[in-house]
Amino acid sequence: MAKKKYKRKHNHHHHPVNEKNLLAVTLLNLVITIVEVAGGILSGSLALLSDALHNLSDTFATFIAYLATIAGRREANQKKTFGYKRLEILAALINAVILIVMSVFLIKEAWHRWQNPGSINSMIMLVVGMIGLLANLYAVLILKKDAGKSINVRAAYVHLISDSLSSVVVIIGGVMIRIFKIDWIDPIITVLISLYIIRSGFVILKESVNILMQSAPDHLDLSSIKKKVEQLPEVMNLHHLHAWMLTDQEIHLEAHVELKTDLMLSHVNPVRHQIEQLLRNDFGIRHITLQMEYKEDHDPQLIHTKKD
Repeated sequence: MAKKKYKRKHNHHHHPVNEKNLLAVTLLNLVITIVEVAGGILSGSLALLSDALHNLSDTFATFIAYLATIAGRREANQKKTFGYKRLEILAALINAVILIVMSVFLIKEAWHRWQNPGSINSMIMLVVGMIGLLANLYAVLILKKDAGKSINVRAAYVHLISDSLSSVVVIIGGVMIRIFKIDWIDPIITVLISLYIIRSGFVILKESVNILMQSAPDHLDLSSIKKKVEQLPEVMNLHHLHAWMLTDQEIHLEAHVELKTDLMLSHVNPVRHQIEQLLRNDFGIRHITLQMEYKEDHDPQLIHTKKD
């Protein structure tokens, strides 16, 4: 099961994100935002305005994702030896922060509205809510194929899904206001939408920070890597092991390999190639750096230490 997961990640590397879809979704979200702002003002609905602000954050999210995708394809150079791929991670981080900040602001506004309720035109709220829902669902379909290829695009995709759900809640609220005349449901809907957005934002924020902090991927067991490599007949032990993610798709690993015998360089290379093949096939690691050693004074149980 795990091996299949790694292969799927690897395949994504060969299918780049379609930036035209991101640009199309950006323009679509901008139109939705304008419509919902107008509808929120005319209807007096804070929930509709909250949905409009959420759509505005979607507009920024997809546009940032678009720019980061374009910039991330620039070639590496002497200054940026890893290239510009991590711009996509920074974009995802920014998008997550925007989600959380906007949601906190909306909760604050909902509290003010709860204390000072106003009349709401439920028909305008319903019509604009339906327009927003249909447009968001269409945007979700546009980005669906690219959502698994990049954390950056996935952040924008989560924006759109959450906005589609918030549009549903707005429509339900509009129906309840129209039938039962309970205007106080509007700030409650706003809070529910905002709490959902905050949760989604923190998931993306955590993953982005882990990548930028060069944390080992959650699905990668360093002890298992050490055990498998040390099962090779020529290997005494594996130590000084470091694994991190350059992007959400690209795992890097470096380690020291102590050999059982003092081999000539021409005999060491096949061993190194065998280890690299094992790491690629069993763990989905693309970029591997190994330092081959003989009779070094290391704790045989050692996995990682600070970098030399």
